[in-house]
Amino acid sequence: MKLLLATNNVNKRIEFQSLLPATITLLSLEDVAIHEELPEHEKTIEGNSLSKAKYASEKAGIPCIAEDTGLEVYALNQEPGVYSARYAGKNATSADNIKLLLQRLDTISDRKARFKTVITYYENGQYEQFEGIIEGRIAEFEKGSNGFGYDSVFIPEGLDKTFAEMNLEQKNEYSHRKRAFVRFLSFYRNKL
Repeated sequence: MKLLLATNNVNKRIEFQSLLPATITLLSLEDVAIHEELPEHEKTIEGNSLSKAKYASEKAGIPCIAEDTGLEVYALNQEPGVYSARYAGKNATSADNIKLLLQRLDTISDRKARFKTVITYYENGQYEQFEGIIEGRIAEFEKGSNGFGYDSVFIPEGLDKTFAEMNLEQKNEYSHRKRAFVRFLSFYRNKL
């Protein structure tokens, strides 16, 4: 069974592939000759996830899953949220985004945050969405070299190390993406 993953992020593809049964072949955007940036102009994580899945599925002509994730820091009114990937500007790097986040939290003691992922499955004009959330807090400085995005500053609730200090298997135990993906897989297996 072939399924398209609507992302150009190699790290996300590796993470998703590690969660899939061997019977499902995960195709990348490159595999189906989609080279342009996917639309991410919505004001919600749910909206961005849907717009990416719809666009890629309709262009490739096969079922597609797309994911959008945001880091929501409670003391910053849920920032960066839907703007997580471009928090420090349109062409910002992860390092730029983390630097800005830590600057904004510099004088704030409440560092509670959560990662929220929404996966959208889109096929023939129909879609389903699946949410995964992990609560935690923002570290005072970066720790670890694994992962991507905000992994080096996010410490899951009940733990004392960041996602970036974990290997992929450890991260998947707690991951917001895995939680959403498990819900998606339960739905998808019923379709097979």
